[in-house]
Amino acid sequence: MTEKLHLDRAHLQGLYRQMLRIRRFEAKCVELYQAQQIRGFLHLYDGEEAVAVGVMAALQPGDAVVATYREHGHALAHGVPMDTLLAEMLGKQEGCSGGRGGSMHLFDGQRRFFGGNAIVGGGLPLAAGIAFADKRLARGAVTVCFFGEGAVGEGAFHETLNMAQLWRLPVLFVCENNLYAMGVPLADSEAETDIWRKAGAYRIPAQQVDGMDPVQMEVAARRAVEHVRSGAGPYFLEARTYRFRAHSMFDTQAYRTREEVEHWKLIDPIERLRTWMQANHEITDAQLQAIDADVAKEIAAAADFAQAGTLEPVETLERYVLMDRVVQEGVPGGAP
Repeated sequence: MTEKLHLDRAHLQGLYRQMLRIRRFEAKCVELYQAQQIRGFLHLYDGEEAVAVGVMAALQPGDAVVATYREHGHALAHGVPMDTLLAEMLGKQEGCSGGRGGSMHLFDGQRRFFGGNAIVGGGLPLAAGIAFADKRLARGAVTVCFFGEGAVGEGAFHETLNMAQLWRLPVLFVCENNLYAMGVPLADSEAETDIWRKAGAYRIPAQQVDGMDPVQMEVAARRAVEHVRSGAGPYFLEARTYRFRAHSMFDTQAYRTREEVEHWKLIDPIERLRTWMQANHEITDAQLQAIDADVAKEIAAAADFAQAGTLEPVETLERYVLMDRVVQEGVPGGAP
């Protein structure tokens, strides 16, 4: 915790609680996946919790978030209820996306969480569009766009940064650099491995942050959000972080060693904050136990809610399918 931020004890404990909620939520998802209650792809956020929690702490109600396919942590930190998230993971109608999105397509319009995106880099132009609308409507809102370092090789990355700076869009770009684009090491895909420097080509102010420290993430995010909200245009943060689990549940992780993973676990953001608070008398053992118990209770309640949810009847599965509506309504240009 090398940078200073005037945070009270309750705020620090809140950061810890939020990261613990995410870690325990992901563990529950693994359990349900292994029980075949969650199907399809599952990308977990273990190890990266400090990024989402630190950034969300700097936002205000009404700010928008665009995430990646590894977005469970973003959604939880942004206030999407855990029970509707888990119901979505199980494909239930009570889920935040009505059971139609699953792990990679979480959405909550009320909280302006514009979901994950299964396309690498696909959220970047969406974030620019949301920010453009907010600017035209004078909402005073900031849009945060999360993406991995693998997305910087996409054309959408460069097109979006260029447009955002040209139009002074209120976007905070947050690159979650976990060193591997799926199984490709960063140095094997990018000639410039300090991702934040790429923003300089578009004259966007940028910095690299320790993504394993929620306090440093919040310090940087607050500075960035202040810049963006003032009307000065976009800002770029590169969070150096690491995922403890595989890219997805189908990943054999042949591209990295167990020793490397264990090395990064020595700076686990949750344990790092916990030990710092204990050493500085910011939390007691009783408070830690109470937080642990509260999170366990929330997880259990969310699981009960999700498992008791309802699957959509087969008869209505074609709802919201555009082509079905085009054909039935005879819209000009529709398929015969």
